[in-house]
Amino acid sequence: MSAHDPAELAAARPDFAAIAAWIPEGASVLDLGCGDGSLLRHLKETRKVRGYGVEISDENIVACIRNGVNVIQGDLDSGLSGFETLAFDYVILSQTLQATRHTEALVREILRVGSAGIVSFPNFGHWKARLNVLRGHMPVSEELPYQWYDTPNVHLCTLHDFEDFCTKCQVQILERRVMTDGIEVNLLPNLLGSMAVYRFKRAG
Repeated sequence: MSAHDPAELAAARPDFAAIAAWIPEGASVLDLGCGDGSLLRHLKETRKVRGYGVEISDENIVACIRNGVNVIQGDLDSGLSGFETLAFDYVILSQTLQATRHTEALVREILRVGSAGIVSFPNFGHWKARLNVLRGHMPVSEELPYQWYDTPNVHLCTLHDFEDFCTKCQVQILERRVMTDGIEVNLLPNLLGSMAVYRFKRAG
């Protein structure tokens, strides 16, 4: 996949299009666990954003630099103390939520550093995941491509789990999009949706 081909990128990562639709042109963005920088590059090209990525992998740091993305090496589980309060319009956690160890603390930090947050994650409540578990196996899918023994995912959740978490942590959900194979799912989303994208802010 070419990192700068919007059509290929949208097909491979449909959550990118949902995220881009919520980002105003010229906004400041912090992308946590930014991987090779593809999302930030996409947002720079389509929404003219200003921002940084945070990534721990040496290989991905090099890829970010090749993609022309400003990147800082860091471990998300160590917090975001290097960033000032409300330094960014949006803080994004794309397909990384399930791999974080201190999820509640990180979400609080997202809403300290940014005016709003966006997360995307695979929905463990999707019917295929449920069926695999009923058959006695951990699910493996396009959204959850790892075997149980080599997965970086430590906190898999369903849509209902995440929304309960937001209520507990006094986080206000502003918008939600649920998709399967890039197609939006509105009917029984916790059962029929394989990926979810949420936009949220501090409640009150």
